[in-house]
Amino acid sequence: MLKNAPKFYEVAKRIVEITEDCIIVAHNADFDYRILKTEFKRLGFPFKGKTLCTVELSQQLIPNMESYSLGKLARALGIPISDRHRANGDALATVKLFKMLLNKDSDKTIIKDAVKIEQKSKLAPNLKEIIEELPSDTGVYYIHNAEGNIIYIGKSNNIRKRIIQHFTNSNSKSKKIQKTVTTVTYEKTGSELAALLKESEEIKKNKPIFNRALRRTVFTHALYSYTDENGYIKLKIDNTNGKETPITTFSTRASAKHFMFKVLDEYNLCQKLTNLHDTETNCFKYDVKECLGACIMEEAAVDYNKRINLLIDKYSYSNKDMVIIDKGRDIDEKSVFLIENGVFKGLGFFNLNLQINKRSILNKLITPMENNRDTQHIIQSYMRRNKRLKIVELPK
Repeated sequence: MLKNAPKFYEVAKRIVEITEDCIIVAHNADFDYRILKTEFKRLGFPFKGKTLCTVELSQQLIPNMESYSLGKLARALGIPISDRHRANGDALATVKLFKMLLNKDSDKTIIKDAVKIEQKSKLAPNLKEIIEELPSDTGVYYIHNAEGNIIYIGKSNNIRKRIIQHFTNSNSKSKKIQKTVTTVTYEKTGSELAALLKESEEIKKNKPIFNRALRRTVFTHALYSYTDENGYIKLKIDNTNGKETPITTFSTRASAKHFMFKVLDEYNLCQKLTNLHDTETNCFKYDVKECLGACIMEEAAVDYNKRINLLIDKYSYSNKDMVIIDKGRDIDEKSVFLIENGVFKGLGFFNLNLQINKRSILNKLITPMENNRDTQHIIQSYMRRNKRLKIVELPK
């Protein structure tokens, strides 16, 4: 392979051009950096650069792995490698590993340190240049000040478009961001659900000064179920109380009502037993032959409850072991969200060639995330809005 390859002095200028103002990411970066410095020293050139080692990062962010060699790490994490031990194959595998590590770094230490070490003169001199570097993809974006600190975190289905709004809006928060921003970093997620969950968690962890403090709870109403004295399961919309476990939650009472009218028809439910028609007798739908008579006990409770339980099973993941599969960052990738016994465990990304039916594989792919009322609301709301979402129940 090296027989007809160029000598180092023939490519040295190109290496300088490629690595200028960049951080060199490598698996066992000390080795690669030492080779570069040695070769440049022979040419009388003092080569210097910042490096990031994916071996060290993997040890910090994915502990307790059997081996941290690139090949074994890639195999364990489902990262495809072609041309093993060849420059191109190993480099592409390192890129995929580094993307996974960036995803697992929920404290954003890697990004903050990278921004901080850049010289201010190298940062984009105006907002227009910052915008030109941004993609029109779904993901989470981080607005930094000159010290590298994150001053705002947001999510968008079009990162570039959203940053343009920040830079052109005239409200007080936007004006403060425009005066303070020196660079914007981002993380593509492909999935809007991944972006929503990462945004929520990372605002809580990083507490950016221009985000609302810990982001107040965004859901105000919830759907609850209870069984009446006749054995019928009844549904009711109420304010969230933090004591009862809801079937699903909503941002407003209006959105809750809209959902109820939709499932009323979808599951052929009774207006009276869903608290949408206050009456002592039969509901209006019974009069027009659209209710089977649960309101006046013509339909047996066991039959009516079967349909109610189908609704509850679809829109609640309480006590379930399942994964939600959504879009990935690339065409050959999917995102995965793990829920065990009704508890959200975290999210990750996997290549389409990888079988994720084993929990041991899932647990390696997943970046652990906190399970709280915000994450429950985000997931339930997303499941309601995306009917074609792939949901796979895991065997107990």
